[in-house]
Amino acid sequence: MAEDSIENLIRPHLVRVDTYDAMDAPETLVEKSGISLENIIKLNGNENPYGGSPLAVKAVAEVPLHIYPDPRQIKMRKSLSEYTGMREENIVVGAGADELIDLIFRLFISPGDTILDCEPTFGMYSFCAGLAGADVHYVQRDTEFQIDPVTVKSAITDTTKLMFVTSPNNPTGNVAREEDILALLETGLIVVVDEAYFEFAKSSAQDLVEDHENLIILRTMSKWAGLAGLRVGYGIMSPKVANYMMEIKPPYNVNVAAEAALLASLQDANYLLGNVEKIINERERMMQLISGVSGITPWPSDGNYLLCEFGENEALRVFKELASKGIFVRNFKSDRLKNFFRIAVGKPEETDLLVDALKQIM
Repeated sequence: MAEDSIENLIRPHLVRVDTYDAMDAPETLVEKSGISLENIIKLNGNENPYGGSPLAVKAVAEVPLHIYPDPRQIKMRKSLSEYTGMREENIVVGAGADELIDLIFRLFISPGDTILDCEPTFGMYSFCAGLAGADVHYVQRDTEFQIDPVTVKSAITDTTKLMFVTSPNNPTGNVAREEDILALLETGLIVVVDEAYFEFAKSSAQDLVEDHENLIILRTMSKWAGLAGLRVGYGIMSPKVANYMMEIKPPYNVNVAAEAALLASLQDANYLLGNVEKIINERERMMQLISGVSGITPWPSDGNYLLCEFGENEALRVFKELASKGIFVRNFKSDRLKNFFRIAVGKPEETDLLVDALKQIM
């Protein structure tokens, strides 16, 4: 086979796909910084610093590994129904919310269709759009990072199929207004509201699902429940859409360890929600402390992170200097965010070290 002929067999739109800008693993950060693993402060992934529930850890250790998972997700859907107050037939579980995003594209998008993505926001939507052969039309958020339904509607064309709304938005931290979501639902297009940080914001559009067949809510167990490493999330949608989603998903998509951890976590929800309150309190303390550092403006957030704004060309310098001290935060390639980076909320002692470092750098 000629050296370059393999590209001729690959689907044309995948030959040069824009890869998702994922975070480095802790071991890679050690290698890059030359700082030992125990001295690294990892605040770039919006991970839960308190980890998962002890009940979930125990459940994972005891799960039988030789048995396939339940393809119908009966126990998981029942437990999530009790947790959310939605019916079991409204719920589909995925290997992280990322898999559900991919399934949404498989269900609704054909090559040449268009999605609307409200920038700045989570990069997974445009990545999955590229894999599906869809075009992405970016609609800029306003100066407060809110969605303007008039601007979004003006961007709709004959090829537009779906749009994404992240609430709280990642990385800006603001919750989408219900009236804006309703205005988008009126278009009749599929509206995906990503509520990955729902437990921190305590605000949801799930009550709109009953009357809007074109609404899909996404949630994850990664953030509030500390299960990022197991990859488990869920969607809330009309029973009709849920049935289609169940039909096209891989039969054993959620592994047995993730299933056991999800069930145990929901049994231990009070413990986990107590950790959420700790993170919310620490977020507000971090906001106050960073506000006192000259040259940095933290934006209010309803997530487990803060978006921080700097003067021209300062964000990258500070990002690099923090990394040299073993403190890793999240920067972005977007032109809109060139003077920003995002900081996940860690434990109080990590906040103190971060703020001391910022004071030295600034």
